[in-house]
Amino acid sequence: MLEKKVVLITGAAKGMGESHARICAGYGAIVVLADLDLNGEAVAQSIREAGGQASFYKLNVTSPENWKSVIDAILKEHSRLDGLVNNAGIVVSKPTEEITEAELNLCIDVNFKGTFFGCQAALPAFQAAGGGSIVNISSTSGMVANLPGLSVYCATKAAVRLFTKAVALDYANYGIRANSVHPGTIETPMVAEYLADKSTEELLAGAAILKRVGKASEVSETVAFLLSDRSSYMTGSELVVDGGVTAQ
Repeated sequence: MLEKKVVLITGAAKGMGESHARICAGYGAIVVLADLDLNGEAVAQSIREAGGQASFYKLNVTSPENWKSVIDAILKEHSRLDGLVNNAGIVVSKPTEEITEAELNLCIDVNFKGTFFGCQAALPAFQAAGGGSIVNISSTSGMVANLPGLSVYCATKAAVRLFTKAVALDYANYGIRANSVHPGTIETPMVAEYLADKSTEELLAGAAILKRVGKASEVSETVAFLLSDRSSYMTGSELVVDGGVTAQ
């Protein structure tokens, strides 16, 4: 499905990003993992040992200069870039009146600016190649406010949602597609502290009409589909992977 497509995935050292990298490599993609966490190199090595093609670059998604250097390195090594997955993200979970300016800025910088800078850096490469696929990881929290204490997170993920549609509109004539994915509660290190509490896990699982928490691989399969030519008539779309939470 993704044979020989060069795909850059941020936040790929663990959690959903790692899952995206492994699933895409399994479908034949040449995967470029990017993260501040140097464990990304171990993940890339593991993918190579399993027969896949993978490399790792240290990337601070809040730095436009760092983005440019990573994209330049990818183009030097592979001569092209076919797909981008803006997966890196953080959660600030506390009441609005307790959020510090530093926490506000960090959440905006990583979740929205990181996505913006990623698209900005990759778009020239996609234009030169005659097309490409962008997958921005938002959240159901970017669509509805269904959990307390997530005001800033909701706002940044909502920004990603609409930004994705704007990019799709602006670059359709270049053969570039942009879509967003909106996971619900997924078993990842980011939400592990919530799921560690049995009552909270039951509450979150019960909110889904499928009555369970999702798996990272279930989101990754959606990401791989959007990166592939099988989704060639999809752009500006939002795919929700939440077990039916937002269907109610």
